Amino acid sequence: MQLEQKSFNVLSEKLSNWQGRKEWFFNREHTDTYEQWYEGRYKRAEVWQKKVMAELVGKDKNISELLEFGCGTTRFTRWWKEIGIEATGGDLSPFMLGQAVHLFDGDLVNADSHFMPFKNNSFDAVAFITTFEYYRDPIQVIREAARVGKKGIAFGMMNRNSPKVLRRRVQEIFGQNPFYLTATFYTPKLLSQKIHEALKGREYTIEWTCTGLPKWFPMQQWSLPIGDFFGLYVRFND
Repeated sequence: MQLEQKSFNVLSEKLSNWQGRKEWFFNREHTDTYEQWYEGRYKRAEVWQKKVMAELVGKDKNISELLEFGCGTTRFTRWWKEIGIEATGGDLSPFMLGQAVHLFDGDLVNADSHFMPFKNNSFDAVAFITTFEYYRDPIQVIREAARVGKKGIAFGMMNRNSPKVLRRRVQEIFGQNPFYLTATFYTPKLLSQKIHEALKGREYTIEWTCTGLPKWFPMQQWSLPIGDFFGLYVRFND
């Protein structure tokens, strides 16, 4: 029994230091309460994020089956069905998936997005919702997504062009926000540059839109690269 506990502790330590750094999604203090976060102060933001993603992906009528990597507790994964898309979820964190299996009735896989365990063109599209910010090698992940998804790739991203980024960094200095310590924030332009590098030689189009604007602002979604969140969709044309 002591040996088993020791082995589990060693495994937990290795997981918590994935990519050579501490990650909040390997900490059960955070993963076990993840859903509560969405049901609280983040609820309004979630509504607009889903609206943005539905518009971008929904325009491509060829998308009926999708793989969402970094699915977490499947907050978005189980939502895709509401807009007519069947989803499969993938995540590296067994603690996140431990929540997901009780909430999602579809297929789930425990794997690293840098090495997706699927054959070429297994899905119509691949989606990343607020998870791409944590990847060690974004170019490799984009290429994997392009290999597995035959029609397109959808990104839902925390925007670098947001006053909340500064607030998060101040919180981190005082040890109050562990969620973004290892995150790399992008803008639509910066993400597009990564996409161009990863997909050189392919024919595709990119469309994006921003949301996450203050509640008092007269618009909640626009085509300027400012806001707490942006959705971006890559449609393959080859």
